[in-house]
Amino acid sequence: MPIKNPKDVFLMMLTDVRQGAEKAEKVYEEVGELAEDPQVKEALKARAFVAGNSIAKLDECFRILGEQPSKLSGRLQETLIEDFRRELAEIQGPVARRVFALVKLNHLAQFRAGEYRALAAAADLVGHPGVSLLLETCLAERLAFVERTQKFLRNVVETKIAERAATA
Repeated sequence: MPIKNPKDVFLMMLTDVRQGAEKAEKVYEEVGELAEDPQVKEALKARAFVAGNSIAKLDECFRILGEQPSKLSGRLQETLIEDFRRELAEIQGPVARRVFALVKLNHLAQFRAGEYRALAAAADLVGHPGVSLLLETCLAERLAFVERTQKFLRNVVETKIAERAATA
């Protein structure tokens, strides 16, 4: 797809975010099936559900714009997922694995939040306030992911510290 103007850049970025949301939904479902902790399993299933809703909102953005997502390589997401799986496989302790996974999920959520902020601004730039509103709702969901992940990470750390204190 040749990029000639700001709208073309916006459509390319929107396509990339949509592809990322599709991959995220699949990863959340996959990891959720493997999770042993019921709370983690529930949280990942909820994230997969929210990611699916984001895809629907992104599809609505394309409908409003009268456009279709283009085909992009998606190499960044694939590389991140491959690295995550490889690095996680090397970590043997259950608490360390959980902390690593939470930190990586937080990184991804922060990255996506930044993309949604940029896309909402770009939607306004190309004259589509309705699209901007839909993107801002996706941003709010990403920020909720960040908050929940940070809360879960704090709980893991506080539990481990309490266990250490109890044995000291």
